Amino acid sequence: MSDSSQPHHGSNPPGSHYQPALSVVLIIVVLFIAAAFLMIRYVSPASTSITTTTLSPSETTTTLPHHTVAKSSVRVQVANGTNVTNLARTYSQALLTQGWNVLPGVNATGPHAKKTIVYFNPNFKWAAIQIANKIHVGQYAVQALNGLRPVPGASSDDVIVILGHNSANAG
Repeated sequence: MSDSSQPHHGSNPPGSHYQPALSVVLIIVVLFIAAAFLMIRYVSPASTSITTTTLSPSETTTTLPHHTVAKSSVRVQVANGTNVTNLARTYSQALLTQGWNVLPGVNATGPHAKKTIVYFNPNFKWAAIQIANKIHVGQYAVQALNGLRPVPGASSDDVIVILGHNSANAG
């Protein structure tokens, strides 16, 4: 006589618990790691960090605290301060491919620039230094904008690059 009061457990012994398949466990682990990576990578814009810029031996190394801002949200205006055709367009394209929010290249007003100058608005010195290093002019070219208007309509831009003859010869 069979005892029908006992539940039928099939192949599971009494007291065992459900165990998911190995593939389900692996998917859960991968999702957890991906979520953790994304949370670490995308830090809140209000947090601060330290950037260390390493320069050639003849230049000094600077550590700057700044707000973590994506390069794609930094408005960069490149202006041709020389008589070399399409120089601003060439440098604008180079910075655009590196992830900067670059506006269309323009010509600078005033006399031709002998040396490239990278101007910055408050809180964007770190971006100006990175851009100066990317276009190979060095930190000496970085200057605060301080109300200057080297390019008409660019006062709201975060970084303004005025390309000089030293950039024309390098490009």
